[in-house]
Amino acid sequence: MDPSSPAPVTPVRLSPGDVLRLGLLGVRTRKMRAALSALGISIGIATMIIVTGIPASSQQAVRDQLSALGTNMLRAQPVPDQDPPVLLPPESVGMVSRIGPVTRVSAVANTHAVVRRSDLVDPFDGSGLTVLASRNDLLEAVNGRVRTGRFLGPASAEFPTVVLGYLAASRLGITTLVPGQEPPQVSIDDHWFTVIGILDPMPLATDLERSVLVGWEAARTVLGFDGHPTVIYVQAREDALEDVRAVLPAALNPQLPGLVQVSRPSDALAAKRVTESALSALFVGLAGVALLVGGIGVANTMFISVLERRREIGLRRALGANRGQVRGQFLTESVVLSTLGGVAGTLLGVVATVGYASYQGWPPVVPVLAVAGGIGGALVVGVVAGVYPAIRAARLTPTEALATV
Repeated sequence: MDPSSPAPVTPVRLSPGDVLRLGLLGVRTRKMRAALSALGISIGIATMIIVTGIPASSQQAVRDQLSALGTNMLRAQPVPDQDPPVLLPPESVGMVSRIGPVTRVSAVANTHAVVRRSDLVDPFDGSGLTVLASRNDLLEAVNGRVRTGRFLGPASAEFPTVVLGYLAASRLGITTLVPGQEPPQVSIDDHWFTVIGILDPMPLATDLERSVLVGWEAARTVLGFDGHPTVIYVQAREDALEDVRAVLPAALNPQLPGLVQVSRPSDALAAKRVTESALSALFVGLAGVALLVGGIGVANTMFISVLERRREIGLRRALGANRGQVRGQFLTESVVLSTLGGVAGTLLGVVATVGYASYQGWPPVVPVLAVAGGIGGALVVGVVAGVYPAIRAARLTPTEALATV
């Protein structure tokens, strides 16, 4: 080789740090434009977080309300009008509790006693009310609540005390219990029982609203109750509710499971499942629209940036920058803008969602996928939105770019 000839030019390889600094160059030198571009994508990502977080919080509130009604509850009882009558074993609660997905079990039993407001009322006029022997854990099994007073407990259940269902209290003329005053009494088969509590309405257990609940042991000793439950209330995991329903009859009456009938899952559970699937589809649609709008904004900004910076591109190409380096610079700038907007939008969306849900009294729910999708989606949008402007910038030759200066 001729020593006087110039040495071949070796292309300069840029490190990832150099590419990042070049990408940040446009952000630093055009701060207002960069801020507005990041604002566009941040609004899109914040919208995605909000349109998924707020409906998810509302949906969780609806799920909590439906679950409080008893969407995971089943009711098992003997088939009526059999001769001789079908009796469930006294050990029914323990037998059912051994079923894996079952979370709570309780029972009541019809004592066939008559309740009256006073002993002056017709002995055969029970006001259409049923006197039930109740286990102490019944309230938890049916998701019931005490309106006033208290429920049966280990101490009171052995004494002549009763808790009135919502409609039973109304028919007996006992609507409230005043602390400090002597509690009212009712007559059950000529035995006086003290009223210690009144229940709230129970839409999914209306039979208990018309009932007078007596402690299990008190019903045995005072009313002659034989210990055989007549209704078993079961709570189980919602995902296994149908399986539990299928095995309940055999668990309660292994010899004749056909003589035990079990209620189907409540319509509230079906409504809950339909609501979840419908809202999930809505979330996906809204999130897609929000990301599309943000991506169009970034693509538009980067395209205009290429047009405005033709001189810079021409100078860099004239100084030796190859097409790959120019392409990497503008693609990096697009990703940086989108990432900054994605992080800001995610934070804004989370704060707005938590604030609105708290204001409405809902449990704040920010889907993890929405947060991850906010930042990850911003990266994807930045890459997609920056590809064409970056390719367009790289195709400019030095003479073509400088010709417009």
